[in-house]
Amino acid sequence: MVRKRPNILVTGTPGTGKTTTSSALAEATQLRHINVGDLVKAKNLHDGWDDDLDCYIINEDLVCDELEDTMEEGGNIVDYHGCDFFPERWFDLVVVLQTDNTVLYDRLTRRGYSESKLSNNIECEIFQTLLEEAKESYPQDIVLPLKSDSIQDISTNLSTLTEWIRRWQPST
Repeated sequence: MVRKRPNILVTGTPGTGKTTTSSALAEATQLRHINVGDLVKAKNLHDGWDDDLDCYIINEDLVCDELEDTMEEGGNIVDYHGCDFFPERWFDLVVVLQTDNTVLYDRLTRRGYSESKLSNNIECEIFQTLLEEAKESYPQDIVLPLKSDSIQDISTNLSTLTEWIRRWQPST
């Protein structure tokens, strides 16, 4: 089955603006926004709680099983801070949001992240862990890093992505 609408993955370190960007993009384009973190909680797609990282231990197989039919239909914006476990065939574009470390530190501090969780996420951004993961998991030509430091950046990114969606053609 050929999808009539594209699937986009929006990924990046926590605090880079994935949910803000994904929600606004879904509203602007009428694509479906899927926040994987919310889905994991709502559908119990996890193997318990990790006290050290202060988050659920996602069951990647359950998440993929849950999303399979929806992704085949197309028209989805998937929002998650990881990307290497999703099937490559699902996505037409993989957006990696990147944020200046000072801005990111302030955002995560406002969220009340513990010192270890804060440090772990800042290190991920410094070493561009999510960008490398995306480049290793998907074809280079569909991986798009975008700066996400400010409201202006988010606005520019929305314009860029809305235009990409408008021009997208299903592959035959």
